[in-house]
Amino acid sequence: MLKHIVFMKFKPTTQEADIVDLEKSLGALPDVIPEIKGYEFGRDIVKTDRSYDFALVSAFEDLDALKGYQLHPEHMLVLEKVKKLVEDIRAVDYLV
Repeated sequence: MLKHIVFMKFKPTTQEADIVDLEKSLGALPDVIPEIKGYEFGRDIVKTDRSYDFALVSAFEDLDALKGYQLHPEHMLVLEKVKKLVEDIRAVDYLV
């Protein structure tokens, strides 16, 4: 199993409605992308200087499944939203 973790820091200009829309779009992905084996996301609640604003944790069978997810047209649409909203994004992928 491969875990894919993404951390996002939103731009200061990002609006609440944009975040809600992103959450809705992300939440729809497991129903249309069969490679997703586990999927959860949420906003940071601690809000320290080292905190990112949002995290996504997903699971895939293997690296090929992750690549299929990343190239899926529905994921690409969500990724365009992410690019408009974030000033920094980080990812970690590891095997469990």
